[in-house]
Amino acid sequence: MSQYLLSVIIPAYNEERYIYDILERVQAVSLAGDVQKELVVVDDFSKDNTGGEVARFRAAYPEAKLQYVRHEKNKGKGAALRTGIQHASGDFTIIQDADLEYNPMEFNRLLKPMLEGVADVVYGSRFMGDGPHRILFFWHTIGNKFLTFLSNALTNLNLTDMETCYKLFRSNIIKQIDLKENRFGFEPEVTAKISRVPGIRIYEVGIAYYGRTYAEGKKINYKDGFRAIYCILKYNIFCRQKKTVDINK
Repeated sequence: MSQYLLSVIIPAYNEERYIYDILERVQAVSLAGDVQKELVVVDDFSKDNTGGEVARFRAAYPEAKLQYVRHEKNKGKGAALRTGIQHASGDFTIIQDADLEYNPMEFNRLLKPMLEGVADVVYGSRFMGDGPHRILFFWHTIGNKFLTFLSNALTNLNLTDMETCYKLFRSNIIKQIDLKENRFGFEPEVTAKISRVPGIRIYEVGIAYYGRTYAEGKKINYKDGFRAIYCILKYNIFCRQKKTVDINK
């Protein structure tokens, strides 16, 4: 039996088109070191048949270790991630969007420095590596790089992709972080707060990126970009976390 369990948190809002496929892809991944996995789907009060598609997956894959949690109202991606983190029972926790922009086959890239015992947090960068990257929006790329630059300037990290979905944490650490943001402010908030954890070891690995258009269901917009700037300033300057995080806990 494996020594480790990976909790895959999948926040979902109106993802009936993709949720079954992404659950199949996550379930199909064979993890290095015989690491086992659990799927934690947090349905953020979807108005479509997202829940029905999760039920269809459960019926087709009864062997899958799956938790399904549904919010009683729509709260946002950050709130869904907090719920998922609370329910995660694994040694490691990774975030997987419910769309098909990120390939779960790359979990092992992120797990490698974790299993080697050199990392506590691993980010998957869309701007590193030799994997395929779908060509989409110029200004989104500029915006992402600007947000990463601003975050780095205040955290003193040298990340290339702060806004990436793929973030892998040792669960004992992320469960101690007091997170507040309900929408896409999660990314700059969690980055600011983990950067100040004493002794934290943060790594970054290159990943592929299969981006989607707004017609294909992409949800983030320019308002979320302004919120990200606000969150970078808020959590790095005006509202610095006071809670002590013990990485050995």
